[in-house]
Parts: sequence; C-alpha cells; structure tokens
Amino acid sequence: MTPLIRPPHPAGAAAPARGSRLRRATAIGLAAGLAAAGIALSTKVTAGAAVQGSIPVGTQFYKDPDSQVARWVAANPGDSRQPVISRRIASQPQAIWFSSYRPSTVTSDVKAVTSAAAAAGQVPVLAVYEIPNRDCGGASAGGAPDLASYDTWVRNFAAGLGSGRSVIILEPDSIALTTCLSAQQQADRFASLSRAAATIHAASPNAKVYLDGGHSAWNSASEQAGRLRSAGILTNADGLFTNVSNFNTTANEVNFAKNVLAALGNPANLHAVVDTSRNGNGPAPGGAWCDPSGRAIGNYPTADTGDPAIDAFLWVKPPGEADGCAGAAGTFLPDVAYALASAGSSDPTPPATTPPTTPPPTTTPPTTPPPTTPPPTTTPPAGAACSVSYKVANAWSGGFTADVTVRNTGSSAVNGWSLKWTFPADQKITSAWNAKTTQSGATVTATDLGYNGTIPAGGSTGFGFQGTGSGTTSPTAFTLNGATCSVS
Repeated sequence: MTPLIRPPHPAGAAAPARGSRLRRATAIGLAAGLAAAGIALSTKVTAGAAVQGSIPVGTQFYKDPDSQVARWVAANPGDSRQPVISRRIASQPQAIWFSSYRPSTVTSDVKAVTSAAAAAGQVPVLAVYEIPNRDCGGASAGGAPDLASYDTWVRNFAAGLGSGRSVIILEPDSIALTTCLSAQQQADRFASLSRAAATIHAASPNAKVYLDGGHSAWNSASEQAGRLRSAGILTNADGLFTNVSNFNTTANEVNFAKNVLAALGNPANLHAVVDTSRNGNGPAPGGAWCDPSGRAIGNYPTADTGDPAIDAFLWVKPPGEADGCAGAAGTFLPDVAYALASAGSSDPTPPATTPPTTPPPTTTPPTTPPPTTPPPTTTPPAGAACSVSYKVANAWSGGFTADVTVRNTGSSAVNGWSLKWTFPADQKITSAWNAKTTQSGATVTATDLGYNGTIPAGGSTGFGFQGTGSGTTSPTAFTLNGATCSVS
C-alpha cells in the first residue's frame, strides 16, 4: 500500500494506507524453519523494564490541535458537515504516526508532540511505522533502509519521549505479516522489535509499548502469541495492539486479544489495546478494507474499557483519512469522515472539566456510623420521563444493524442506566458498541460502559448493535431502569 504523503507536520507522515487487510497470512513454518536454520530467538534485552499495570482509567489521551481533521474543521465553519465531524471526530484524541524516515529530525519531531501533550496534561499515542521491508514491499512499502539504521532511528525516536507518560503502537503489521521474510529475516526482525521496545523503555520508563497483534480475522491466537513471544513481548513490552486500520468489532477484538494473552500464559504485566476508530458497524461484506462504505466510528477513545485485560480503546487510524481508494492515501476526506461520523451511534460524553465539590467536614462526628457500602447509582424516580428512538440503520437478508438513542426527559440526571426491551420476532444480537448487551430469549438488556453512564436531564446517549433475524420488525416498548419510556 502506498505510504502517506501530506503537508509537513511536526510528527511526520499520517497513518499509512495499510488497513491490516483481511487476509490470512500463509503459514510458512516459522518455528520449523528457525529450528532447521539453528537460529535461537533469545531476544531478552535488560536495558529497560516494561511499565507495570494498566493505563489509569482517568487517562486523557492527547488531542493534536494540528491534525488534519482539526485543520479542516477550523477552515470550514460554514460547511454543513462540519458540526458532526467536529463533535464526533475532531473532538477525539487520535494517534500521531511516524512513518517518514527522517533520522535527523525525529527526536525533535517526537519532542514537539510529547511537550505539547505534557503541557495539556494529556498522554500522547504515537504509532511507529518504520520497520524495513514494511508491508512486505506492498503499497505501503518503505521504512528504514536496514535494521541497523532502524535501531539508530528508534534510539533517536526514544530520545524525544521524555519522562512523561506515552503510549507507543510499535510497528503495525510487523509481526502478523511476515510471509515475504525468510526464517533468518524473521528472526532478525523480531530481535530488532524486542530491542526497540527495550530502547524505548530505557529512555522513557513511563512509556507503554504495545506490539503488533494483527486482528481477529488474520492469524490464529496461538500463532500470533508465538510470534509475539519471539519478538520479546514477555520481557520488553507492555502488551499487544489489535485491529489497527481495520473494521472488526470491538467484541471480537477483545475476545481475540484475550485469547492471545491466554496463549502467552496471561502474564500479569501484559494487556492489550484495540483500535476502534472505524469498527462501529463491523467489517464490510466480503472483507473489503480499502475505504469501504457503510462503516462507522466505534467506541470513543478511553482507558475505561470495563475489562482489566484491555488497557484502552484507541483511535490509531484517524477516521476520515483515506486508505487510498476514495482518495489519495492518508489525505483527509470530509465526505468519508462525515459518513463515518454520521453512522456513529451518538456524540461523545464530554469529560468533567472540574472535580465534583464535596461539603466541608462537620465540626462534630456524626451520630451514626458511615455506611459500609457505596451509595447506589441514581435511578429515575417513579414516573420519570424518558424516550427511546430505535432505528434500523441497515438491513439485509438474515441480518441488520440498529441505532438506539435514549433521552432523559426528566428533571434529574441518570447515573448508571439499564435499558430493556423485547424483540417482537426472531432477532438475536451478535455484537454491540457503546453498550453491553445481554439477551435471554427475546428479552434484551443494554447497560452503559461506565464512561457513558450519566445521562443529564434533557440529555441523551446512544449505542448500536448488529443482529441476526429480521430488521423490519422493531420493538415497541422500552424501560429505563424500570421506568417505562415513550417511543419516538
């Protein structure tokens, strides 16, 4: 795939056209080949220890004010597409890609990003895409000229990180896609990736480094785990990333990532991150990966995933930047961005700008002991008003996707919500986004994911799902935390 070219930017080039295509790499007997060649894959490097523990739930990721989408939004205030793109894409933190080989400036390029992020009190996500022979010489061919040059480039990259926290997406496709490499070349690449992770940790102990996990429709979990082990994940990394530039559902990717971690022995210090930038509607029919239509933004970036094995949902591939079919690879296309944003289930919930205030302490101790359990989440009082909009977004033979919007028309906020309904026909939910769903027979319960649990008075939240069965018959009754809602 063609490397991206765009106007100069402090962080280098934009996210490549790649897309982690829905292809299953041809097995080439890596282990057998290495054994036959007598190659040992001992890649442990002790120069730096991996950061332990998950990304804190309250982490705010860095939003680049100079991203392509931010520049477009600022330059087009009268465009009819601008409000939706601004609210649902430009407002969100996205990875900054380093995919142009500029060894003389990479340190200052990285420092420009990490310094700006530190000043904003945010954590940058940096995608490194410089491995030699990347994309196996395909359309995104490029990178450093050789591994020795790559090692030097990584040292220069790491020198710009500083002491603050950062998230490093180290070389998409580099481990999942190796079919063009000989056994010796694979061993050399994996050793170089292990050195790269150790070098980054040595220079910046607060960096978290994730290695290429491919995605759920590519290599098996056991095969990917074996490759990750050879690339030093157990000694020099903090985990793996999946679904970069792809469209597989969050549920499938979480399940796949956890299977990979299980195949690695579930080390306590290893977790995963998932690219959710364009997976709101799941993959395109037939597995099309190059700017397929009908896709949607997925889970908004957050470290509050509700799963201790998953450190974060991230937007690694910036939504709206072309894969190379709808336009030149890496360029921002407002039509593509608008389509992705419009198909999203809801606007993001803005984070609180100030911490909640607490009353001053009393001068005398309370006469009754404090409760031993936290107070329950608030629910609408009896007769509380709520309304639900249920819309079938797409339908085909045997399946459909639906968007659900829940509006709190009462006078007080709802903190923690549970929406229930009964399907009138044979529908079954297969995956959901922006909500957790359970189904018993025809009865469905959808609950918040924590980050979207508050619905202010007069406000709304939304989620979506994909299901099997008929999309032409919709439920007609909903309850929110036990209160009956009107249907709009």
